Amino acid sequence: MKKLLFLLAAASLSIALSADARVPIGTLAGSVLDAQGQPVSNAAVTIQTSDGSEPFATHTDTNGHFQIARLETGQYDLRASSAGLISDWTKRVMVHANKTTEVLLRLPARKA
Repeated sequence: MKKLLFLLAAASLSIALSADARVPIGTLAGSVLDAQGQPVSNAAVTIQTSDGSEPFATHTDTNGHFQIARLETGQYDLRASSAGLISDWTKRVMVHANKTTEVLLRLPARKA
C-alpha cells in the first residue's frame, strides 16, 4: 500500500512539473532608430512586464536589431536608450505563443 501511494505521489508531481514546462512562449524582436531614421548599434533595450515587474535588458546589434526569445506570452513595455537619449515607453506590446512580435523604438533628437 505504501509503495502504491508513493508511486501515485511521484506520478502527480511529474504531471505538475511537466505542465509548468509547457508555459506558452514567444519572441520579441525589433529595431532601434535615431531621430533621422538610422539604426542605432549597441543601444540598450529595457523590457518589463506591463505591470512593471521582471525588468530585463539587452542591446542592439550593429544594425540596430534586437531579439529576446523564450518570453512568456503576455504584455510587455519597452524602451531604448543610447548616448544619453531615452525613447518613450512603448506600452502593452503583446507577445503571442510561438510567434515573433516586431516593435520599432525611436530615440528622440538631441536638444541644441
